[in-house]
Amino acid sequence: MKFELKHTDAFSRARAGLYQTDHGSIETPIFMPVGTAGTVKGIQQKDLKEEAKAQIILGNTYHLYLRPGVPVLKKAGGLHRFISWDRPILTDSGGYQVYSLAGVRKIQENGVVFNSHIDGSKHLFTPESVMEIQRGIGADIVMAFDECTPYPCAYSYAKDSMDLTHRWLIRCKEYWDQSESYYPYSQSLFPIVQGSVFPDLREKSAEFIASHTFDGYAIGGLSVGEPAEDMYAMAELVTGILPENKPRYLMGVGTPVNIVENIALGIDMFDCVMPTRNGRNGMLFTKNGIINIKNEKWKEDNDPIDPESDLEIDQKYSKAYLRHLIHSGEMLGAQLASLHNIHFYIWLTREARKQILNNTFTQWKNRIIPQLSRRL
Repeated sequence: MKFELKHTDAFSRARAGLYQTDHGSIETPIFMPVGTAGTVKGIQQKDLKEEAKAQIILGNTYHLYLRPGVPVLKKAGGLHRFISWDRPILTDSGGYQVYSLAGVRKIQENGVVFNSHIDGSKHLFTPESVMEIQRGIGADIVMAFDECTPYPCAYSYAKDSMDLTHRWLIRCKEYWDQSESYYPYSQSLFPIVQGSVFPDLREKSAEFIASHTFDGYAIGGLSVGEPAEDMYAMAELVTGILPENKPRYLMGVGTPVNIVENIALGIDMFDCVMPTRNGRNGMLFTKNGIINIKNEKWKEDNDPIDPESDLEIDQKYSKAYLRHLIHSGEMLGAQLASLHNIHFYIWLTREARKQILNNTFTQWKNRIIPQLSRRL
């Protein structure tokens, strides 16, 4: 694994880099579509590669562990072969599920006891078991086991949670360093900065994590309901501490505006379920603003879905047709909207990269930010 910083914007912290893995190179900034259970919902792998231009996708340890199960994945030769995806994969450790399953889990020093959302069966995740599970899944980039704090939360809770995450990280790293990949390619472990929206905790966490050598570093516990200004403040604080020569991944973020703003703060990697989840509900993101395709105004609009897009389906199908599909509950409507949104998110980070390399990022950012959140 190797990260090469190609250029940094003169008027912000925005960076263009190249992250090399055994399954191919990743040009940063990058948006990573979320394929929670081995699929980016509604989109074939062929379309992810050829149409959306995805360079890397995500899987989720919690969901893949429960179904289909690590033995199935290992017998298939790992997640890449199981889903027929020959480019990089990143797996989330399950820490976010610990956060989201608050009613059916118990956090303790050793790990987290939780009940499956599928059948109610009881399971234990420890830092060591989560590393072993991710070894078996076979992702190129794996995340350390952490606790994601809710928002809002008390300072004392955030501090205790951060300290626990740090202790778990040491255990993750010890297990990771003593284990080997099951497959003929290398895997990288990323730690996660926590601390909620408390600057002193974020600073302490970033300093602790930066004091250990990893191939990349992640920032978690944001985009969980806090004001955007707090998210940006925490990202700016943390990127000022994390190593400059390693990629920085802001987990679970976010809207197109969130992504552009955080690129300016020095973030390299993003993921979010918003493009597919919102797409299935009829929300389309474009460079000129947001379209709610369910609205009556599009009922007889026979213009292309997005005339400025280079995606084939955006030129081939009309807004009126897509609206009809969404209103009728047809699967094709969800597929088209999801592919459109994934393509747009990836275009957005690719365009940001181009602007960084051309030394025009800040001017471009100032132009496009007002457009991205406009309702059309």
